[in-house]
Amino acid sequence: RSTLDRSSEASDVYKRQKYDYKIDWMNNLKNHLEESLINEEIFIVLGDFNVIPEDIDTHSPDDWKEDALFKMETRKAYRQILSLGFIDSFRQFNQDAENYTFWDYQRGAWQRNNGIRIDHILTSPHASDKMNNVFIDKSVRDKEKPSDHVPIIIELL
Repeated sequence: RSTLDRSSEASDVYKRQKYDYKIDWMNNLKNHLEESLINEEIFIVLGDFNVIPEDIDTHSPDDWKEDALFKMETRKAYRQILSLGFIDSFRQFNQDAENYTFWDYQRGAWQRNNGIRIDHILTSPHASDKMNNVFIDKSVRDKEKPSDHVPIIIELL
């Protein structure tokens, strides 16, 4: 076999190890959150989950079909967290398409709104009662040297 073949195989193994780590991490998070819910406390889990939950959360679902962000196993792990009673708080307030939190720097993704929603705010059942609004602040993406992510913001009562 050629060096290129061995290099490609090594790359595939590395990608699979990274993906397995991601799924294990999400399962560990779910287990931790399940234990945390026992106390019925108000809490919020937020950040870059690197998960595109639904087709509506990407400009072009077919382009992401084989990506770790959109694979069925990834989305299943995310839904298992939601099944504990957590709320995808953004979707509580907004069901519209084309609401993204990330745009690649390449190929004019921002200018064409070719983005994905991978940053999430999940609220525990008791915290969900305290939500007033959740929105994505796209204005910061127009600034000089912006991040490829924009903030998702929760307003509480």
